[in-house]
This record gives sequence, structure tokens and C-alpha cells, in this order.
Amino acid sequence: MTESRCLFPGPRRYRALSAYLLERFGCKVRSVTVDAGFTCPNVDGTVTTGGCIFCDNASFSPNRRLPRTSVTAQIDRGIAILTRRYGAERFLAYFQAGTNTHGRLDKLRHVFAQAIQHPRIDGLIIGTRPDCVPDPVLDLLEEFAAQKPIWLELGLQTIHDRSLEWMNRGHKAEAFFEAVERCRGRRLELGVHVMLGLPGESAADMLATADALAGLPLHAIKIHHLYVVKDTPLEALYQRGQIAILQRDEYVSLVCDFLERLNPEIVIHRLCGDAPPAFLVAPQWCLDKAAFLKAVDRELLRRDSWQGKSYREGISTRRAVIRRSLPLVSAATNQDVRAGASHPG
Repeated sequence: MTESRCLFPGPRRYRALSAYLLERFGCKVRSVTVDAGFTCPNVDGTVTTGGCIFCDNASFSPNRRLPRTSVTAQIDRGIAILTRRYGAERFLAYFQAGTNTHGRLDKLRHVFAQAIQHPRIDGLIIGTRPDCVPDPVLDLLEEFAAQKPIWLELGLQTIHDRSLEWMNRGHKAEAFFEAVERCRGRRLELGVHVMLGLPGESAADMLATADALAGLPLHAIKIHHLYVVKDTPLEALYQRGQIAILQRDEYVSLVCDFLERLNPEIVIHRLCGDAPPAFLVAPQWCLDKAAFLKAVDRELLRRDSWQGKSYREGISTRRAVIRRSLPLVSAATNQDVRAGASHPG
């Protein structure tokens, strides 16, 4: 166990991305979103169709709401906005919308080269799926990593296969663990996306995901809650009353429980998701992210807790840990989960 003392100075009792980037680069750093036009294998029929049950790329990627321009033009526009709005001085190009390694190798080389060669870009963040990082793609990314830092974000969401099936993810959790192993030892800074509040998952199920990730060679994590945006299959379930969405206090408590189990070295890129008001259906509390983050700070302080307080080094270095976590899925039947069984209390 880690020592019984807070490992983080200041009000944030976790390794926040903003503080990490300031320490690493010595100035304000912001991510410029880039849309290279990639689709996903669970949209184009490579593995399935329909996409993830909750997904509308336009709701979380600003560039997908605009006419698409070149990678360079998107970066120039983003830098101008972020400089004016936040006083940012250095920038990372974030390939966010779609599955950004789902394409021909020559296209990947072309779009990533445009970004990494931009004189004001200091690194790339590449969002993708664990079933879309074959070795030739990893070789290409490692080649670029010799020039500037490369963050590779793998969308996992949960270690529970029934939940992945419910969301029409098109891969199992094993694909993630296998991808992590193939990234091990490469010059890539590996991140993961997880989602809390999935129908049919209990608190124990969600924390099993934290325990499974805790000992992996991960550099970063993005934690989201399940939220509903317009014109998605999830909205139809929500409007019929077939799923429940976490209230803010519930989610604050879960996030703190989750943080306590993580390696304290992991950089926390995000603690909740959001969408523009024109797209968001529920919950409305996520529109006030500042209030949510203050609530997390207060709860960790109230508990006298912090990221990694309950972390046990090496907990998930054996695949057996993953197998032990799977039976924790709550007793809802597969039929219940597919129908959108309400999140248990």
C-alpha cells in the first residue's frame, strides 16, 4: 500500500493533466482537436454497424460540427482560438473524432505527419480502439514518437464484456489487454478511456475496472459518466425510462472511489464527460464542470483521501485478476442489460 499521506500538494488530490503539462512543458499547454475524417469499425461494417449506443461524434468533437478542412488549417484555427481564450503557449494535436488508426497506413502517415511537422505542435494525442492498433500501426506511431511525444488513447469503457456487448462496442475486454501488452516497451504514452454508470453495472463492477487497470503500464486515464445526447439509441432508451443516469453526488462518490485505486503516477486527463447544451439530453449537472470538480475536491478532502491511497502495486499484472473481476458483474441477465436495465442504486 502507499504511505498514509496525501501525495499531491494543493487543492487537487489527484495528478491533474493541467498541473502535469505545466510541470512538463513549463507553460500553459492546450489540446487542439483535429478531425481527419476517420470512421469506426463498428460503424462501417468492419466488425458491426450502428456505432456505440451512446455516440454522436458531433457532440464531443467541435471540428465535426464544422466543414472539414485540412489538418494544418484545423490546427491553425484551433491555436488562434486557444491562444485568445486561454493564453495557451504550447499545443498538442488531438485526433479525437472517430477511430484514428482505422485506415490505410499511408493515410495515417500522411495525416499524422501534417500535425507533427506543424511548428507549434509539441505532440500528438491519438484516440482509437484497442482492436485497431496492429503492429504496423504501432511501428508507425513509434517512428513519430522519436520526433515528438505521442499519447495513444485506447477506448475501453469497462472490463465487463456484457456491458461492451450492450453498447455495441464490437470488441471484448481481452482486445484491450492484448493491445496494452503489444504497446509495452514502446515509446508511446498509453492512455485509456473508461465509463462509469453503465446499465447493469454495480459499484463493485465499476471498481473492478479500476483494480484491473491499476497495475498496467498506463500513463493517462479519462473517466466519463454515461450521459445522453440527442439522436442516439441511448436517447431512445432514456426517453422510455429504461436506463437511469447517475446523479452528481453518486458520481462524485464513485469517481473518488475509482481514483483511490489507481496508480498515483497516472495522469488524470478527465473526470467527467460533457456535451454542448444543444446536444445534451441528460444529466444537466455535467454542464457545470467547475462545480463538479470542486465537489470532487471537497469529497477527497472530507475523506482525507487522494489518488492511489488504496493502490496496490502490481495488482493487475496477472491476467487472473481480470478473470476474478468478471463475476462481479451484477446479477442482471444478459437480456436485462441489452434492454437497458437501470443502474443499481
